[in-house]
Amino acid sequence: MDFSTFAFHPQVAEGITAAGYLTPTPIQAQAIPAVMAGRDVMGLAQTGTGKTAAFALPILHRLLAGERGRVRALVIAPTRELAEQIHENITTLGARTGLRGMTIYGGVGINPQFAKLKKGVEIVVACPGRLQDHLDQGTIDLSHLEVLVLDEADQMFDMGFFPAIRKILKRLPAQRQTLLFSATMPDEIRGLAQDVLRDPVTVQVGTTAPAVTVSHALYPVAQHLKTPLLLELLRHTDTGSVLIFTRTKHRAKRLGEQLSKAGHRAASLQGNLSQNRRQEALDGFRDGTFQVLVATDIAARGIDVSQVSHVINYDIPDTTEAYVHRIGRTGRAARSGDAFTLVTTEDAVMVRAIERVLGKPLEQRKLVGFDYAVPAPVKDREFARPPRQPSRPKAKSKAPAAPTPRPAGKAAPNRRNSSGRRPAGAARG
Repeated sequence: MDFSTFAFHPQVAEGITAAGYLTPTPIQAQAIPAVMAGRDVMGLAQTGTGKTAAFALPILHRLLAGERGRVRALVIAPTRELAEQIHENITTLGARTGLRGMTIYGGVGINPQFAKLKKGVEIVVACPGRLQDHLDQGTIDLSHLEVLVLDEADQMFDMGFFPAIRKILKRLPAQRQTLLFSATMPDEIRGLAQDVLRDPVTVQVGTTAPAVTVSHALYPVAQHLKTPLLLELLRHTDTGSVLIFTRTKHRAKRLGEQLSKAGHRAASLQGNLSQNRRQEALDGFRDGTFQVLVATDIAARGIDVSQVSHVINYDIPDTTEAYVHRIGRTGRAARSGDAFTLVTTEDAVMVRAIERVLGKPLEQRKLVGFDYAVPAPVKDREFARPPRQPSRPKAKSKAPAAPTPRPAGKAAPNRRNSSGRRPAGAARG
């Protein structure tokens, strides 16, 4: 099968050729016919499977027929980074169509976005918070909307966007085509799908296990030796771009700093960064300025970097689904990739769960020459938070002491208490 099978408008077909697309991916082969037919679609697919083109190409084909200058297609994405990636893909594929698009997200001024909306666009890629701001201020008109796409729906739920999503949905035309894409299908996503999709076609690709081109390995190590082992692994391993996952944003920040001090071109991607700093880290990782990117699961969702040679789990994830999401960043497009996971004795249960998903035991390795016998410090402060200071007990009120005789000629002190009243029995003077 090739893209000519779908009979796209010639201007869309030119964009496909210019983008270098040759053969549809599995998600594209399944989803495009349903979207072209006007059906609602429930798509189960991870980032990197080609799902953006699976909805973008049919949308471009549809919008070429009809009125220009109105927002007719809306894509809602959880993060600024993902919104920018989707917009870039649509712009590339639609370069010959003359259709106009824009992104809407927070962290930047709202007035330039309003000005662009006033000039007229057909496609908007938005994050929920800023989109709701525009709706509340009346600066965006969605009354002509024909197609709605909810991308990475499970991540939007994880990030707490569902209340905003439901408010937005109430303000959209009821007669529309809706496409919902998610990497996983927890109950909350099923409930949303039942509410917003009408007789949907379900397409499912690559949600059970990472690519077969990925090699998995465990490195058992004590918690206090994780960072030294990581540094040695990076020193002894021939790597390209490396994506490292931690469980917390504080650890991601600290580990990124440690790697930089050790001479690595490293950056961290975590929730405390400003939008500009997040974009700088992501762009630098894409263009090779940074070879190593340290991230949390939430910060990394939606990152689509095609040539990641190694994914390293500094902390093992909490779920098998999270493991699949992380490892899905390497071994793409039939390339080989490596997944290293640093594990402690406390991780045994999760290791067994991951092995069940993979259908095979994970290889356990030891780095030759590394000293695993170094004892832990008396108090391991590597990533510990400062201890909480105990609150001081309130001083007990003491019985009033007997008045001290004062020298003759000196006035008595003013004995008002904190309420401003004199204690009972105090002389007025």
